This record gives sequence, C-alpha cells and structure tokens, in this order.
Amino acid sequence: MKKKIVIAVALLILFSTITSQKNIQIFSKFNLQEIQIENNLILKEADLKELLIPIYNKNLLFLSYAEIEKLLMQNSFIESFNIKKKYPQSLKIEIFEKKPIAILIYNKEKYYLSEKIELIEFNDHKNFQELPYIFGNHKKFKQLYDKLKQINFPLKEIKNYTFFESNRWDLKTEDIVIKLPNYDYEKSLKEYLMIKDKKNFKKYKIFDFRVNNQLILK
Repeated sequence: MKKKIVIAVALLILFSTITSQKNIQIFSKFNLQEIQIENNLILKEADLKELLIPIYNKNLLFLSYAEIEKLLMQNSFIESFNIKKKYPQSLKIEIFEKKPIAILIYNKEKYYLSEKIELIEFNDHKNFQELPYIFGNHKKFKQLYDKLKQINFPLKEIKNYTFFESNRWDLKTEDIVIKLPNYDYEKSLKEYLMIKDKKNFKKYKIFDFRVNNQLILK
C-alpha cells in the first residue's frame, strides 16, 4: 500500500514538472525581442530604444501600456504614442512629438517651448535654430501668446520676446521693437497691426505703447 502511495506521489510530481516546463516553454515564445519605432521625426530611434531596454525579454502578453509610458515619457519631446503588439515577439510604437515654437531662456537655463507652452529639454537641434527667443517666465508668456493668436498677430515675424520685472513685454521683429504697456496690451497690439503697413509709419523702428493712450515713435 505504501509503495503505491509513493509511486502515485512520484508520478504526480513528474507530471507537474513536465507540465510546468511546457508552460515555461510556451510563455517564453512571447518574450519581447524586437521593437519597431515609427513616426519619429526629431528623436533618434537608437535613443528611444535605449529608453526601452528594461522591457526587452518581458512577456508580451503581460506587458502593459503603463510600463512603456513610464519609460518613454522620460523624454520631454514625446507628446504621446500608440503601441501595437505584434505576436509572438515584436512591438510597434508610433511616436507623436511635441512641436517647439520658441527657445526659452529662464534662470540661466535654456529650453524649447511647445505649442502647449510645455518645457522641452534643449538639444540644439538643427531644425529649430531659427526659432524666436523668449527671455522670461513661460507662464507669463502663455498669457501673451494666447492674446497674439486671438488677434492673428503675425507670429513668424517675431524674433525675440523679452519680459521685464515691471510686468511688461517687448516684441522684436527683424528691424522693429514693440514696447508694450504692463496692462491692457491687447489694445496696443491691435493698434500696431492697424498702422504697421501704412506708408507714414515705415520709417520708424520703435513703437512705444508704454504710456497710457500714447504712442511714441522713434
């Protein structure tokens, strides 16, 4: 009787071990071996794959979006991404990058600034060497930027935005400086748009709106 029990237990352990080994072999077929990166125009594929090193050889069946997001979003240039699992061992990632609109200089640090006024790590990319410069706080700039878009100001003409401690901005184009007041500057911007292309104002290089209800031309 005891022999039968011992044999039964031995067989049970043997079959369990075989089954476990088969399961391991089956699941190992889904370990991630290849990552395909698409739609990256600014970011280098090699840099993105380096961020993703921790998920290589992880089981594709159980790999979560959150795991990938945690790794990819370390790069501040990434706006969002889509993933597609390609069984048994591949992953395709479509990257959506932020679009820089300016170069921000603040507290002696340099950043790119996105359309959503988000800070992006600066890397001196050749595609962005002609961006305008902002000297000041990006939160203050957001208020100005929203106003400029609302009135359809020709943003491409602006080379520099400079914020002063007196809570006002200077805008510099290729050859003109617009000095805005520290309040109600939308009115000044609209006035500038009305007169900037008129013949009588072509000779002036400074449009100074700092004094209430006055325009000083130089």
